[in-house]
Amino acid sequence: MDPNEKYDIIVAGAGMSGSLAAGIAAKNGASVLLLDRNPEDSVGKKNNWGWTCGDAVAGSHLDFITKQTGLTFSKPELDLKVDGVYALSPDLSSRYLFDGVGYILDRPAFESKLLDFAKKSGVTYVPEFEVEGPIVENNFISGIFGKDKSKEHKKFHSKLVIDALGVATVLRRRLPDNDFVEKNVDIDDIESTGRYIYEFDINGEDLNYYDPKNALIHLNQEMAPGGYGWVFPKSGNKVNIGLGVQKKSLDIRNAKLGRKDTLQNLIDAYVKWNPIIKNPRLFNKNNNGKGIWSVAVRRQMESLVFNGYMGAGDSMAMPNPISAGGIGPALVSGAFAGENAAKAVQSNDVSTKGLWKYNLDYNAEYGKKTAGLEVFRIYMQSINNATLDYGIKSFLTTSEASKLALGSVPELSLASKFKMVLKGASNINAFQNLIFAVNKMKKLNVIYSEYPDSPDGFKKWKAQVSAEMEEVKERFKPNPI
Repeated sequence: MDPNEKYDIIVAGAGMSGSLAAGIAAKNGASVLLLDRNPEDSVGKKNNWGWTCGDAVAGSHLDFITKQTGLTFSKPELDLKVDGVYALSPDLSSRYLFDGVGYILDRPAFESKLLDFAKKSGVTYVPEFEVEGPIVENNFISGIFGKDKSKEHKKFHSKLVIDALGVATVLRRRLPDNDFVEKNVDIDDIESTGRYIYEFDINGEDLNYYDPKNALIHLNQEMAPGGYGWVFPKSGNKVNIGLGVQKKSLDIRNAKLGRKDTLQNLIDAYVKWNPIIKNPRLFNKNNNGKGIWSVAVRRQMESLVFNGYMGAGDSMAMPNPISAGGIGPALVSGAFAGENAAKAVQSNDVSTKGLWKYNLDYNAEYGKKTAGLEVFRIYMQSINNATLDYGIKSFLTTSEASKLALGSVPELSLASKFKMVLKGASNINAFQNLIFAVNKMKKLNVIYSEYPDSPDGFKKWKAQVSAEMEEVKERFKPNPI
């Protein structure tokens, strides 16, 4: 590893998006340096707790990666196949399909497989390197600086940097002021999340609490204000169980109930609430049994590129705004980032314009639906349990609710529903708000279908998105209780 050597591409962060981007770029002829803060035997570790994550990914995203790379996945990295993901109302009387066939991962094994792909593709991999910031020259990112495992300060130069450092990335936050990549994520668009991986004894059978063939999501504003709880089955009577909260919603909920609950004691209460999970024992393989982390739940950054810079995965706020699922978009973005980075280097144009096709590719495959999903997330955070229970029964069919959760906006059969709503002012208001939210989702889906083909129209386009989203946030304030 020679600090004086100039690489075509530096990838910062060897998580899912980073290892995949590095491997694909190298396979396409680029010289690639992959830097990661973790030792090789704990690649992809997110924080001191471990690979803290819900570990769920849709089968369609794995199929996409197989198509792009030829990589196939099986045991041990795929721990358990699930038939679907179901969301349940607070009173547990309604459920709807949130996603189709998917997998619960053995996250450390999955990360190791992606790193192995990168190394076999010819990537120069350097573990235990702490990236501290970008090198900026003439308004272009031209490398990174940081400390190696001996705490020695070093700089590495490149034509292009791919930022895969996660939601709190120092690279995005230290970019030059620009009109393309936002440097910060609003705290109201962050979910604080935590989970346990337990072995447990099964106490009876109730598919509302634990389903060995499906992942469950519990919508409950008192238990998980501004977020939700999850029970994701794993192989061998193990479970990934946890919840996420929005800070503002938690503060409002605590104030109204006279409580001082924290994320951690809400997680513990959620585990105790579940009657099927008896005698839970921490499954602490890889010291990964428990953990807390932060997830962005907004649309991805409107632009993923700047001069000499591309972002992928959590660094670009890519997790699904409804489910907070980040594995799928991380994989999709990693694949497109690696492919487009190699092409930009070969064409000798790593300007914002030269990297723009990455924006178009990601938007077409996944990103075009996320602004609409963000609207639905904000709406959901504005209604309490009683309204949520009533609304799921009265406002939406199972099919309509499932389509909304997946980012597809159904035509609501409003006339047939309206007579069911006329049972109180709060229900009428919530129903009218749902109509408003659905119309905003439609409008934002249209706006994203007209994503600008070049940087020239981006500023005007982004102003449209921002104006629509501000109107949504002004109308829907958190109201968990």
